Amino acid sequence: MRKELRHKGWNEIKTNDSWAIFKIMGEFVNGFEKMSKIGPCVSIFGSARTKPDNKYYKLTVDISEKIVEAGYGVITGGGPGIMEAGNKGAHLGGGVSVGLNIELPFEQHDNPYIDHDKSLDFDYFFVRKVMFVKYAQGFVVMPGGFGTLDEFFEALTLIQTHKIGKFPIILVGTDFWKGLLDWVKKTLLEQFGNISPKDLNLIHLVDSSDEVITILDNFYKESQLSPNF
Repeated sequence: MRKELRHKGWNEIKTNDSWAIFKIMGEFVNGFEKMSKIGPCVSIFGSARTKPDNKYYKLTVDISEKIVEAGYGVITGGGPGIMEAGNKGAHLGGGVSVGLNIELPFEQHDNPYIDHDKSLDFDYFFVRKVMFVKYAQGFVVMPGGFGTLDEFFEALTLIQTHKIGKFPIILVGTDFWKGLLDWVKKTLLEQFGNISPKDLNLIHLVDSSDEVITILDNFYKESQLSPNF
């Protein structure tokens, strides 16, 4: 009897997994249809826990304003903290402000600075991450937590393995990122040889909004902006 119940439960799981494919397809189709119309954008990442009085919140607003003044839109995860700051800067600058929201048990709620027709909701992190990468001409990565690191390293891996075209990955905040980059250089590269020296050239470390814009402008001076795969 117990064996039969286990077998029945396993069959139900497999059936649910099969039906989930249609929900996943729906998220991809909706995302592709809406995101394909937004034009050249830069994705901004960072902690949802960053408060408005934090220096990195204020810096993100400034960076986003200058990004839209330079002719790009801004894509964020749609929530509070750094995400809110990114959308706020884009809104204040009169540019495209996109929010890719994810349903979470804590932290996440959409912020008021997203364009009303450019707010998308996702259940699946992996679908959402495809949208960040596919429709961004650059990543600006502010101080954040596990989610920020996940998005940073995924983009880095996709570029390193030539699965997508190269675009600027800009880390903002030497005081936050220096320890991680020192570990990458000394441990991954020099001690274990797990990456090549040229991989370090995929990353830019800056501290000001003007540096962010200079890197984007220099990279795209003679490039045609387009989705990345």
